[in-house]
Formats: sequence, structure tokens, C-alpha cells
Amino acid sequence: MSTNKVILGSEEWCSFPELGIPLIKARVDSGAKTSALHAVNIAPFLRDGESWVKFDINPIQNNLKTIIHCEALLVDKRIVKSSSGFREQRYVIRTTLDFGEHKWSIEMTLTNRDSMGFRMLLGREAMSGRVLVDPEQKYLLGQPSSEKLKELYHNAERAKTGLKIGLLASNPELYSNKRIIEAGEQRGHEMHFLNIKECYMKLDATKPEIHYRGGKILSDFDAVIPRIRPSITFYGCALTRQFEAMKVFCLNSASAITQSRDKLYSLQLLLNHGVDIPTTGFANSPLDTDDLIKMVGGSPLIVKLLEGTQGKGVVLAETKKAAESVINAFKSLNANILVQEFIKEANGKDIRCFVIDGKVVAAIQREALPGEFRANIHLGGTASIIKVTSEEKRIAIKAAKAMNLKVAGVDIIRSSKGPLLLEVNSSPGLEGIEGATNKDIAGEMIKAIEKNFKWK
Repeated sequence: MSTNKVILGSEEWCSFPELGIPLIKARVDSGAKTSALHAVNIAPFLRDGESWVKFDINPIQNNLKTIIHCEALLVDKRIVKSSSGFREQRYVIRTTLDFGEHKWSIEMTLTNRDSMGFRMLLGREAMSGRVLVDPEQKYLLGQPSSEKLKELYHNAERAKTGLKIGLLASNPELYSNKRIIEAGEQRGHEMHFLNIKECYMKLDATKPEIHYRGGKILSDFDAVIPRIRPSITFYGCALTRQFEAMKVFCLNSASAITQSRDKLYSLQLLLNHGVDIPTTGFANSPLDTDDLIKMVGGSPLIVKLLEGTQGKGVVLAETKKAAESVINAFKSLNANILVQEFIKEANGKDIRCFVIDGKVVAAIQREALPGEFRANIHLGGTASIIKVTSEEKRIAIKAAKAMNLKVAGVDIIRSSKGPLLLEVNSSPGLEGIEGATNKDIAGEMIKAIEKNFKWK
């Protein structure tokens, strides 16, 4: 006679996906009416006016180190008589029982089963109409290896308690880095500072690795936040690519960081995406200097070293003669330069928009101190909150998207032609913008990682 019922042995492995329990061994007992799940630290609470219960479970018998934190809607409280004849009041929950291809909703009571041989008891109420039991058999639906169990429990613990996140940077005492570590820990994640100069890598087609000074292998990271200073862009991006090869989520990718550090390429990329910039010229030969100056509107103008870091290698040439002298001096050193129009009407001010995951989360206006030189680029001074226009927000978001950066500091200058984009920074500092706006920017960066993992 054919049946659609699932056949179980006297012991089987099952899971409870809604509780985050990946696998647990159950005693299949048709002699018991009620199903029971091992639980400790049981505590009822209210959520949106409904009664819930939270509890912890050690899913492995005689193992108190592995803990899974669970929450479930409370169905009932009832008196249950145990196999030893002891009566106790238990909380009752309803959740999905998963036997692989077979899933259905059951009610379970919560109780401490430390003295019992199984963390889970499957009673006949949960089996009625669905199960046939062969008491002479065990594990008819399969038995996992110890390695598989270890992996499943490890991943389940992490899903409940947080992610393992590495901050790939150079200076652990830097304000931005300290804030990111702090924000991650406050949101329940395991944070590690990874000094770029102390990392080295093994290139391998099947098992790529990153080692840390002393021989420690950096494994099991869920995500990495690269914050690479310009002077070590090459090595920092090589490490980021290695993490990507190891299937670790990187908040900013190596390719995005690399192209953001190439001033000429990044400007061409932005223009191709319809983002306006100050008129800019680039030439290879000193013989073209005169026309190069003309094409950006003449003096005063800005000369920028392509290899220069933010605020460095930038010169304001106030006259044509000065511009020719600076350009030719750089060219005699075989240095690649950009020549850019000077936005006089900006009056020493620019706007920094902080973009995270396609959204402007904060913005400040930066203004030079009296007498301080500013050449279409921020060199210091004061920061204050500013209300950015919808067009400025659009430009900032579009620029970050064009550069494929999930986190970016986008610098914009207000001109008579409208807002113009100056630069996109892939490792923007947090101190100025958090201090001026009092916003938790570091926390927003951690939330962007959580969103990628759909972690709550």
C-alpha cells in the first residue's frame, strides 16, 4: 500500500530554520504526546504587543560552548508531565520542523533536557498523519559528518551573534579606524584590525590565503573594510583582491579603489557618466603648454600632479607666466599633470557628501581658514553642516555609482555653472563629518555590510 508519509527511524537529524538551529538530533517517540526542545535562559517578552519568548540552546549533547540564541512567538503555557512523572509548567512555541524535503509546522514545549539523552523529543502530536516510525532503524534521512556539524553550528552561531569583520588599514589609532571598530562591536560583530603592512598572501588556484605576521592564517572573515592610504594603494588593493578571491565581501572593491586613485581615469569615467567637473586639460609635451592653458580658460588655474595625494601636488598659478613655469617644471621631471580651471566664485569653500550604499548619509561645507590657499581642493579649515540641494545629492550618488564605490567621500564645488565634482575619495575620513553633523557614519558603514548579508 503506497503512502505519502515519511518513514523515520527511532533517531533522526532535523533542523528548525526559523529558530536558526541548523541541525539537531531528535528522539522519535510515538509514546510521548508532546514534542520538547532543550532550552535554557528562557525569558518571555513583549514585541509589538504580542507575547514572545527568547531562549538559548546548546544543540550538541555535553557541549556548553556552542550556543544558539533563539526567539519565537509564544503560543501557550501548559502543564506537562515528564517521563519521570514530574509535572512542570512549560512555554509552548510553534515553528517549522525541517527534515530536508519534508517540512511542516509543529508545537513544542521548552524545557531543560540536560539530563536527557537527546536535545529534542519528537512526540506523536507532531507526527500524526505525516510519519511512520520504524523503531529498528536510525537515521533513515541521513547522518551528517562531525566536520559538517561543526561547520553548520559555527555558521549558525555567527548568524545569531554577528559577523567577523576585518578593517584593512595602516593606523589603528586613527579616529576613523577606531570609530569603525567601535561601531561594529556595538552592533554585535567580531571586529579585527588588520595592518596592511603585516599581511602577506599565498596565490593558489584552489586555496588562496592571506597570512598575518607570525604565520597566522586569516580565515573565516565574512567581510573586510579596506581603508587604504594613497601611499600604499598598490599593495593594499592587492590584499583586497586576495580577500575577494577568498569570497570575502569587501565594502569597497579593489578595482573601485584602484580607479578612484587614478585622477585622470576617474575624471574620464565620471564624465562618461554625465557628471560635470571643472574644465580640465591633460597633455604629454611641454610644446602644448600654451594651448593647454587656453583650453581651461587661462589664468588663474590649478596644476595637479596625477600621482599626488589629496591636497598635495596641487599648485595655484595666478598668472599665465607662472602657469607656464610650473607646467614646464613638472614636465621636465617627466611628471604627469592635470591643468584645471580655478573656480574663483567658490571663495575657498567646498562640500563633502558622504555616500554609503547609494545614499547621501551626511554632508558638510568645508571652508579654508583666513589666508589659507585652496585650489579647488580641501586642505583643512573649518567644517559645518550644510543643506545640500537635490542636484548636489544626485551628483554625489551618481559619482559613487560611476566609480562602483559603496563608501565614498564626494567633493563638490559650487560654481556659476552649477555644482561641479572635484574628487571622489574611496577612504574618506570620519572625524570632521561626524564631529560637525553628530551622525554615526561608522555605524552606517557597518549597516551597509549587514544589508549585504541580510543580517538583523
